[in-house]
Amino acid sequence: MKTLLNSLAEPNRWNIVELLKQGPLTVGEIAERLELRQPQVSKHLRVLSEAGIVVVHPIANRRIYHLNPEPFHELQEWTETYRHLWEDRFNQLDLYLKEAQNKGEEEKPS
Repeated sequence: MKTLLNSLAEPNRWNIVELLKQGPLTVGEIAERLELRQPQVSKHLRVLSEAGIVVVHPIANRRIYHLNPEPFHELQEWTETYRHLWEDRFNQLDLYLKEAQNKGEEEKPS
């Protein structure tokens, strides 16, 4: 999980993942769309590949990159373990806001 998050923390890699959500692309297509040099994109794709985020399919002399959905499923499962904490905090915030609103209405002059 840490490798996944560290890989996505770099803005260019995040942008590559966002592009690949739309469909598979070559290194050249990614470089063109992000206005980066091809060696930079290759470096970022290597990191994403080592983290299991992207998969490469060589076709002739081209390399086509696809997102691998598995790490994102794992990330979703991991974040779900924190859902109850956030739900509890939002419920407490909701109660606080309702109390503050009721108090404000009681203090209004008639």
